[in-house]
Amino acid sequence: MVLTEPIASKNLSVYELLALGRQPYTNWLGKLANDDISIINKSIALLELEPFLDKKCFQLSDGQLQRVLIARALIQDTDIILLDEPTTHLDLYHKVQILKLLKSIAHETNKSILFTSHEIELAIQLCDKMLILDGTNNAFDQPCNLIANNSFDSLFPTDTISFDPNTGSFRIKK
Repeated sequence: MVLTEPIASKNLSVYELLALGRQPYTNWLGKLANDDISIINKSIALLELEPFLDKKCFQLSDGQLQRVLIARALIQDTDIILLDEPTTHLDLYHKVQILKLLKSIAHETNKSILFTSHEIELAIQLCDKMLILDGTNNAFDQPCNLIANNSFDSLFPTDTISFDPNTGSFRIKK
């Protein structure tokens, strides 16, 4: 699980934070077995974190820290990874980078990745399936089917914002 709240101690090194992902599998001393180290190293390689391992978490940018937190969730080795607003406080480039990374991880590791987001247009382009929490229908399907079924139309008042199904984007009504 990756939450939006800040981590408890940004004074940990990146490697120390990653190793905490294996804590449910270690003995009461927290000693990492060879299998634990192997899983940690695979996640480090997958998320390209080698240059950051000795850095303290407070030295990382928001995007770098988000990649570390995603790696820690992956290290927990669960079938499902939950993320709350994984692109909050990131610029457009890093938002796209994180979402593409999540899609790649889901496909490469055969894990289900579920995240909340207000980045609807990015989610339409990068998610395999979406659940629209509109308070009434809560439609769930592939983005192309949600567009075809006009599922995005109810998200905003029609006098301010409309959804353009041809472009898959929202338009501000002037």
